[in-house]
Amino acid sequence: MSFLSRWSGWPVAKTVAWNLGLLVAGSLLCAVGVNGILIPHRFVSGGLTGLALLLHYLVPTIPVALIYMAANMPLFLAGWFFISRRFFFYSVAGTLIFSAAIGWVDVAVPVQDKLLAALLAGLILGAGAGIILKSMGSAGGTDILSVILLQRFSIRLGTTILAFNALVLTAAALLFSLEDALFTLIYLYVSTKIVDLVVTGLSQRKAVFIISPHWEKISRRILTEIHRGVTILRGQGGFSAREQQILYTVVTFREASTLKQIVRREDPGAFVVFTDTTEVMGHRIGNQPHW
Repeated sequence: MSFLSRWSGWPVAKTVAWNLGLLVAGSLLCAVGVNGILIPHRFVSGGLTGLALLLHYLVPTIPVALIYMAANMPLFLAGWFFISRRFFFYSVAGTLIFSAAIGWVDVAVPVQDKLLAALLAGLILGAGAGIILKSMGSAGGTDILSVILLQRFSIRLGTTILAFNALVLTAAALLFSLEDALFTLIYLYVSTKIVDLVVTGLSQRKAVFIISPHWEKISRRILTEIHRGVTILRGQGGFSAREQQILYTVVTFREASTLKQIVRREDPGAFVVFTDTTEVMGHRIGNQPHW
C-alpha cells in the first residue's frame, strides 16, 4: 500500500488538486479567447470581463487583469454570504488564476474573418467558462452571480450570463461601432450555449409522463431494466371520463432512448411526453451542481 493511499489527507488533497486543475485549464482557454480573438477584433465580452475590456479600450494603459480583479471584490462578498465558504475560496483562487492567465497568456489566433472569429471565440470562451464552473468555484465575475441565481431561483447559468451580456453589448454599441457589437452578439450567444452544454451536457435529466393501458408492464420494465423509480398517478380521460393510470419517471439523457424502446415494444400507441428539466434533486438521479 503506497504512502498516498494511507495518508488521511489524500482525498482532500486530490479534490483540491482536481478543482484547481479545472480552474487553470478553463482560465487558459479563456485567456486564449480574450487575448487571441476578442482584443485583436475589438470584441467585448459579457459581465465583468466585458466591462474590463470596455475600460481597456477606452484607457489602454489600464490592464484588463487589474480592472477585472478590482471589479470582483463586491461579488466575492456575495459569494461568501449566499453560496458557500468553499465556493468563496475556490472563486478567489479562480479569479487570481484567471487574472494571471489574462495577463500572461498571449496566443495569436490566425482568424481574419470577423464572423469566424466570433464563432471561434464563443466556442473557446464558452468551453473555458464551462470547465471553470465544473469545479467547486468560479473565475469570479458574473459566474458568482449566476450560481447564486441558479441556487435561489433555478435560473440557468447561460440565461443569467446572456442577460448581463446584453447590458455590456448595448454599451459597446453606443461607445464603438454597431457592427462590432453585432459580431460580439454572435460570440456571446454561442458561448452561453457552450456553457450550458459543458456544465449540464449529458447529465441533463428528462421528466417523462406515460399514459398506456399496459402501464403495469411498462412500469415493471422501467424498474428492472433502467433501474429508475416510477410514480403512478391517477388520471381521468377528458373525453371518455374513464379512470386511467399515468406513469411519471425521471431518466438521464442516455436512458431516454432505452425508455422509448420499452414503450414501443409494450404499447406502440402509448401517449408519452418527454420534458427537459433544469435541476433534479434526489438520490441517484439528482444532477445539481456541487457548489
